[in-house]
Amino acid sequence: MHEYSIVQSLLESCEEHARTNESSKVTKVVVKIGVLSGVEPDLLQTAFDTFKEQTVCHDAVFLINHQKIVIECFDCNTSSTLEKNEFSCPSCQSVNIKVIDGEEMFLMSLEME
Repeated sequence: MHEYSIVQSLLESCEEHARTNESSKVTKVVVKIGVLSGVEPDLLQTAFDTFKEQTVCHDAVFLINHQKIVIECFDCNTSSTLEKNEFSCPSCQSVNIKVIDGEEMFLMSLEME
């Protein structure tokens, strides 16, 4: 499960941000996970809850924002959010598209004390 290594990296990043901001405690961690990222949100939540002990995140709330797939169509120059994993433009049905969001995982924000 690569979620464990992702959480380890996430916690290290939180520790670094806390140190940089002279904080001793992170109270909230917000991440954005794209549906195409390959990250399983439930496993990520479990891993975070398991490994946050004895870190600056020990009491932190972990919030996951799920990012749908956002595409840009090269034929009609529109951006669309896909409701299904059907990779064609909803406006013109072209498959000449580029995915512009929904493939990554990002640390969006931290709240610290």
